[in-house]
Amino acid sequence: MSKTKHLPKKDELVKRNFALADLRAVDDGNYIEGHPAIYDQMTNIGGWFNEVIERGAFDSCDFDDVLFSVNHDLRKIPLARSRRNNGNSTMQLQTNEKGLYIRANLDIENNSEAKSLHSAVKRGDIDGMSFIFYVSDEKWEDVDSDMPTRRIQKIKKVIEVSAVNFPAYSGTDINARDQAVLDNAAKALENARSQLDNSDSELEVLQLRNKILLKLEER
Repeated sequence: MSKTKHLPKKDELVKRNFALADLRAVDDGNYIEGHPAIYDQMTNIGGWFNEVIERGAFDSCDFDDVLFSVNHDLRKIPLARSRRNNGNSTMQLQTNEKGLYIRANLDIENNSEAKSLHSAVKRGDIDGMSFIFYVSDEKWEDVDSDMPTRRIQKIKKVIEVSAVNFPAYSGTDINARDQAVLDNAAKALENARSQLDNSDSELEVLQLRNKILLKLEER
């Protein structure tokens, strides 16, 4: 039986893949570009809740040091990096009407992994993106229902973006491959429900903990 997890701190580390995220190779040069985060897209997080990144969530976000990887493999050398998001970095980030946009300059002449990624993106074999970030402000709706909605209003810091094989966050793709993401989702929901009015919170939290334990046992 899995143990009950401790509640997360306010600045929760989150990894998200988006079904409508896009990644493409630029015809001129060694660049790839895309959107690892999309505004106002409803995403189901492991069957626990729906999640939306609101417009303005990246205002005042810390992009001081952001890595670019493949499938969030931080053990490998990054294929690009943004330091203080300046023009001399090998990756730039900015926000636009769609969401968070990145443009990375890959060293395809000297780095075989960069060359392989650029080729895979150009061929359309890899076309998804994901990112890892810290949440600083959020709002929960229908938190006592079977499918609450979490609205991320402020993202404190982005630490990494990735090209990913599976852009859609679904039960048969990412969820089956990343138990840590599911555990974080369960803890986030438990934390939100634990903040209900005192008259209801004790019973709600007890029911939620039982539900979490049951789901984790089934995996």
